[in-house]
This record gives sequence, structure tokens and C-alpha cells, in this order.
Amino acid sequence: MSRLAALFVPLFPLAARLRAEPELGREAAAVVEGEGPAARVVAATRAARHAGVRRGATLAQARLLLPKLAARGRDRECERAAAEALLEAAEQISPRVEEVAPGTVLLEIDDAARRLRASADPERELGRALVRVAVRAGLPARVGIASSRLAAEVAAQGAGDGEPAIVPSGGEAESLALLPLARLAPEVALATTLERWGVTTIGELARLPPDEIASRLGEAGRRLHAVARGLDPRPLAPREPPRELREGMELEWPLTTLEPFLFLARAALDRLCRRLDGEGLGCAALGIALTLEPDGVDERSLALPAPTREAKTLLRLAQLDLEARPPGAAVRGFAFTAVPDRPRAAQLALFGPPQLSPDRLATTLARLFALLGPDRSGSPAAVDGHRPERCALVPFAPPPPPRFAAEPRRRRGLLAVRTLRPPVELEVVVDGGGRPRAVAPVVGEASARRPEVRGEVAVAAGPWRLEEGWWSAAPVAREYWDVELAARGLWRLFRDTASGRWFADGAYD
Repeated sequence: MSRLAALFVPLFPLAARLRAEPELGREAAAVVEGEGPAARVVAATRAARHAGVRRGATLAQARLLLPKLAARGRDRECERAAAEALLEAAEQISPRVEEVAPGTVLLEIDDAARRLRASADPERELGRALVRVAVRAGLPARVGIASSRLAAEVAAQGAGDGEPAIVPSGGEAESLALLPLARLAPEVALATTLERWGVTTIGELARLPPDEIASRLGEAGRRLHAVARGLDPRPLAPREPPRELREGMELEWPLTTLEPFLFLARAALDRLCRRLDGEGLGCAALGIALTLEPDGVDERSLALPAPTREAKTLLRLAQLDLEARPPGAAVRGFAFTAVPDRPRAAQLALFGPPQLSPDRLATTLARLFALLGPDRSGSPAAVDGHRPERCALVPFAPPPPPRFAAEPRRRRGLLAVRTLRPPVELEVVVDGGGRPRAVAPVVGEASARRPEVRGEVAVAAGPWRLEEGWWSAAPVAREYWDVELAARGLWRLFRDTASGRWFADGAYD
């Protein structure tokens, strides 16, 4: 039979809350369910338990024992995120993982134990590794190892902090013998029948003849008897990884200003980025869901230029978006959703120049794009057409560096055109054949950033005609000329044939 490990988080609602608010662990605090003084305690911190606060007590009873008890309601958002984080921690050890209940996870460890066969006690090493990965996820977990589901769960619930509880193969029935029959969760009819027989523990059920059980209780009784004997052949049902990672929390008091929200949001984004880092992924898009007073919802999505795991960058993007579009009501809960994607890979070249760090590049681009705003950032790309200034913005994707540093090629007799955008409007004197003879800038066009194109034309070559969009309502028709001005170099001019206006399009360097 396969060996199973159970990862169990005691007082899971409290552990999920402490994962979001670790400072509560140093206080006398309790997680309650319900409204007002009649709310019931679900879990309490060690300081509160030492003062006598017990599960099931009302909040009023708990505060009679401890007037300064800090109470927090059950946070479904925190619990869901903590359950996902526990599953992700278990998947670092084994790919076959099943969630039994929130805070309890089962995983197969046969392959992982074989990888540690050089160790004196591979299962114990695996159990300690499971505890470590759970603690890194912010959850104090306990580990039990056995060959059946129930035996592994029971062992985990009785394990100590940091050390796994291991049930030897074949010892599952003995480890379950003293437990009450209710731990098997039998059907009501089966439970009633077994109670009439006087069977009250799992060990008493396991000692009954299996053939007699099957003949009297049918297939359900046979399965129950096999589990009581430590034989549980049911395979694990591996979960399908979620398409998105989510972190958030419900707030004790509604927030009306941005600063306290950003303080709590930073902690949630830190947890989200740690989970992304553990999976080797980055955040390609960030979703923000705000729960507003009294029953409103504000949802928005922020696209990132490249996947990143930088919490500071994600927080800055959220801040800029919330400042640009305030939610319009008090916030009483929030959740961040990260759409994961593989970050860009970086490969160091042995001889060529090093490539920029993908994470640092993504972080810088995200901050830059957030400051510039939408449709104002990217890479220029040529668009199919005749006009030389025609271009479009495309998402920035830097090419990989060359494998070798190439030597520059020597060129002679080539001129580079320094284009002027927008073109500088000119006043041009032409001869009878339409050839330019003298050039001067339009009044007010010359400035420190725009060169003054002025002078007599010594040589003029052209025209080169351009037509584009002749079928549309606004066609483009131009005549291009290359001219040499006395003591002012070579210039490229064009005339708009529709309006007759002249422009300087660029200078030859």
C-alpha cells in the first residue's frame, strides 16, 4: 500500500487569521462566529486559552473571563487563501495532493521517500520537510505518516510541533483501535446497528469477522470494516491547480481613507508574492475586488507589461489606480487576484553582454507604465504603409542578448536621417517648374528644440511622389525633395499636394 502523509493545521480558522494578522498571536485573541455577544468562540490563542477561554463559549462569557479579549470574526477570504497556501506547500513535496478538509491535506510520499533512500529515516526527514514548507507558508502544521487515510490524519492530530508522528506499515489498526466509532463517520443506519451490537470503538469493529460484516451490513459495512482494520485502498483525488491565486481579508472596521488600506494591502500582496515565488511564477495581471459599504462591490483589473513578483510594484500600481478612480464608499473587505504566468527567463552569456534581470526589468516597466498611463508606453513598431512616420505602439518585449559580441561593420558613404516629429512647417519659394529655390521657417515654428531651416537652395533632387489612402475620405499625397542649403547641410522636405504647404521632414547627418 502507498504511504500517505497528512498535513494538519490545528485551530485552522485562528491560524488563517494569524497568517493575515501575525501581531494577534502575541495577544489574548479569539476567532468567533456569529453576531454580537451571542457569537461563539471557534478558536483562541494560547494566552486566551490559559485564561479559560474555550471553544463554544459565547463572546460575552469569554469577556467575563478576559475583558480585554480581542475578537475577530471568521474570515472566509483568509481561510480560503490559507487552504490554498497549505495545498501549494504540500505540492512542493509531492504532486499527488488531496484536500480532506480546510486545514487538512493528504499526499502520497512513496516517490519522495525513494529520493531520500540514502537517509537513515527518509519518512521522518520528509515529515520535517513538510513542517518547514508549511511554516514558510505561514501555517503551523503537524504531520502524520501512515498507510491509510484515517491513520495518517489521526497521527497528524496527535503529533508534536516540528516532529512527525509515524505509524509503521501494518500498525494502522492498532493506532485506530481505541478511537470512538464516530471517527469512521458511518451512515446513520450502520451506526444504529453497530450501537445495538455494542460496538463503540474502531478496534471492536475491526475484531469482528469480515465475512459476517459483509453478509449483514452489505458493501457499506465491508468498506467500513476495512478502514477500521487500516486497509483503505481509495486513491487520492488530486486537485486541479487554480487558474488564479487570491489573497485578501475582511476588515474589522470599514476604511474611508487610502493610507490604512495600503498598509493592509501591502501585507496581502507580500503573501501573494511569496506564493508566486514558491511556484516559480510571476503576476501577469492583478485583479482588485473591494467590498463596499453597505452592499457594494468594486472590481478592477490591472494588466502588467511583464510578469513580476515584486510586492512593492504591485502595491504602487494599485495605489495609482485607486487614486485615479476612488471606490466611492467605505471599504470593508478586499481581495487581490494574481493571474500567474512564467516570468521571462534570463540566460547569462559566456562571451556576450549580460541580459537584464527579468524581474527587475518587469518591475521597472510596471512602474513606468503606471506613471505614463494607458496607451502611452510600449515599443514603436513599423506599420505597413508608405508614410515614413507611420508607427504603432506594441507591448515591450526585449530580444535576448546576442550570444557573442559582434564586431561593428565598417561602412562608408552612408547618411543617416534625423527625422523631425512633428515636421517643421516651412515657407518655400519655387521656380516655374515647382522646384524649391529658397527656404524659410514659418513665423513661430523655430525653437530651441526645432532647428531653423533657412537659406538658398544650392541643389534640389526630386520630386518623389507618395500616395496613400486614396480610397478614403482623407487621402495622403506628398512630393518629397532632398535639398542642400547653403552652409546648412542636407534636408528632406515634402509638399502636401492637397493643401500646398511645405514641411521639413528630416536632416541628413
